[in-house]
Amino acid sequence: MSVVFADGFLANGVACGIKGSGALDLALVMSKGGKPIPCFATFTQNKAAAAPVVLSKEHLLKSNNRAAAWLLSSGNANAATGSRGLQDAQAMCAAIADELSIATHEVGVCSTGLIGIYMPIERPLAKISSLVHGASGDEAHGVLAAEAIMTTDTFAKFATYEGNGYRIGGMAKGAAMISPNMATMLAVITTDAIVDDDRLSRALTQAVSLTFNRLTIDGCTSTNDTVALMSSSLYPADEHFEEALLQVCKSLADQIAFDAEGATKMVRIEVEGAISVEEALVGARKIAESQLVKCSLYGKDPYWGRVASELGFSGIDFDLGKLSISYQGIEVAREGIGFDYDRSHLERLLEEREIKVSVNLGMGEASAVITTTDLGPGYIDENMGTS
Repeated sequence: MSVVFADGFLANGVACGIKGSGALDLALVMSKGGKPIPCFATFTQNKAAAAPVVLSKEHLLKSNNRAAAWLLSSGNANAATGSRGLQDAQAMCAAIADELSIATHEVGVCSTGLIGIYMPIERPLAKISSLVHGASGDEAHGVLAAEAIMTTDTFAKFATYEGNGYRIGGMAKGAAMISPNMATMLAVITTDAIVDDDRLSRALTQAVSLTFNRLTIDGCTSTNDTVALMSSSLYPADEHFEEALLQVCKSLADQIAFDAEGATKMVRIEVEGAISVEEALVGARKIAESQLVKCSLYGKDPYWGRVASELGFSGIDFDLGKLSISYQGIEVAREGIGFDYDRSHLERLLEEREIKVSVNLGMGEASAVITTTDLGPGYIDENMGTS
């Protein structure tokens, strides 16, 4: 049931005309009573942050991390749109606030789509009333909301967790321009667990750090990345809440990887034997964002030399003579030298949908994993023009 799996939430999705195709493009997630509830969010650190990001940050600060609703639109990012962009984002929040009889700063707003184009603001504003009054807690409306935030996504992304007396639900969108530095694309997560503000904030920060922030599709950090977490605070949480939230975020991040534009494989890059977690992450990300490595993975070619090359230029402590590399659990290089293996068998393993590349630097005890994808011609087809 996606974002309405937890008690105390309503959702909806409608077509308002932002997308020329007539597809769903306006979504709402709100508290059941339309009143402000605890809400924390993480946002892109891109200095070209979109108007909705700038405004939502201000709103959460002014409301002391309380929000009654998040309005999300797709088809237009409302990014690089100057003062008019901020006015349009504010108008969208104000329209929701008027319907709910709350303050404008108690509404968050997200947009995703084309950058540098003004929002056709009259279109979403014309649908706000029906969006709000048509919102429901049933599964169908949760699906509508998730579908309304899709751009080049090929499927709607949901994740749920049934805890000990409480629930967590979430939805996300994303398929490219994915190299988060805080969160990723757009995601709204809801819970009915009673969690104090400090714990809720820490749990979100940790979950984002270990999932969305360890995902890279193309090394491009979006102008609009936002992950919001709302709590209706109905049922006591247990000691497993942090792990539960982590599971929901991991599922959403993995779905984004599986849906990456032009990709045929989701790939885990694991770097072990580093002198620190930070260096392991640097090394793993360098491999994950290498176009040459990603092309090899698309071609089912365990070309470990490209991996070694990326690590050697990553800036981390590195000794080629200590390096070992494995694909799908099969060692292909040891102490920096190619290792005999059954190539035809490994090539068959590399046809699988989920791939693991393991690297041991032999320098220390720290490790980290970055999730990425291969790079196929479909990515170029999708991104060679404005999309």
